[in-house]
Amino acid sequence: MNTILVTGGAGFIGANFVYYMLENHPDTRVICVDCLTYAGNMSTLAKAMADPRFTFYKQDIRDRAGINAIFDREKPDAVVNFAAESHVDRSIEEPELFVQTNVLGAQVMMDACLAHGNIRFHQVSTDEVYGDLPLDRPDLLFTEDTPLHASSPYSASKASADLLTMAYYRTYGLAATISRCSNNYGPYQFPEKLIPLMIANALADKPLPVYGQGLNVRDWLYVEDHCKAIDLVLQKGQIGRVYNIGGHNEMRNIDIVKLICAQLGKPESLITYVTDRKGHDLRYAIDPARIHAELGWLPETAFADGIRKTVQWYLDNRPWWEQIVSGEYRNYYERMYANR
Repeated sequence: MNTILVTGGAGFIGANFVYYMLENHPDTRVICVDCLTYAGNMSTLAKAMADPRFTFYKQDIRDRAGINAIFDREKPDAVVNFAAESHVDRSIEEPELFVQTNVLGAQVMMDACLAHGNIRFHQVSTDEVYGDLPLDRPDLLFTEDTPLHASSPYSASKASADLLTMAYYRTYGLAATISRCSNNYGPYQFPEKLIPLMIANALADKPLPVYGQGLNVRDWLYVEDHCKAIDLVLQKGQIGRVYNIGGHNEMRNIDIVKLICAQLGKPESLITYVTDRKGHDLRYAIDPARIHAELGWLPETAFADGIRKTVQWYLDNRPWWEQIVSGEYRNYYERMYANR
């Protein structure tokens, strides 16, 4: 039985990956490491906790001794590092935390992999490390050879971790790969991100805050398609290689918001335009040609189907997100969107 260690497994993409692995790999044990910050939620993993192949550790990846103790005990065959502070607005408020978790935490995980026999390591990154693209050049796409040009403390911290991963591969021979994905959406996404935020606010008939005029373009990827891609990279990806994972689905933020209004039967008059984010990237667009050519992966979920399933999931799982939209998150929401 193979053992895979997933960091950040109580978060959005990490939890979806945990469930994907448990469902599709019956001979695999999944060890989840998460320090349960505001975005980590044990209720997300409730179904996994009932599976004897799943083990959870509340652990900060920056804690070298704690991480090595888990490696000694569980002896993982592979590590997938989802653990990260990931929200751009929060990185503008508190950049140091992003450097500590996203860079130093990744280094601790890589060191542990080397110390325990060069365990297979996969770094989950983002298309944001490439910076942005102009709105009037739809022909331009990010490839794996696009220079890194981070715009925010968040994307700079992820780019730093990517560079460190490649340095560990070249210097120490770490058995590492990197994937850079476009914007994910789907079940269990924390409601600070665009799609769940708009769903939650629309259901409560609250204003829908849209930065600027909502013209920023993102490439949207259904989270299950992302999980399948990472699984393929783990199994068949070339060591020392970067793989872009994109959804082939570019949409303006304002069009996403209007689509959610239509699906929920809510008026577009709820849309409220707020002062734009500092350094807001204009457009992200991924070219996933490499992962398609080398590993045969393509996104399977059309956006119309994915957004319908996502909206329905939030309708069916209101207790999950309603308990989140309180406390510290409420204070954060006021800081981000009030009086803008």
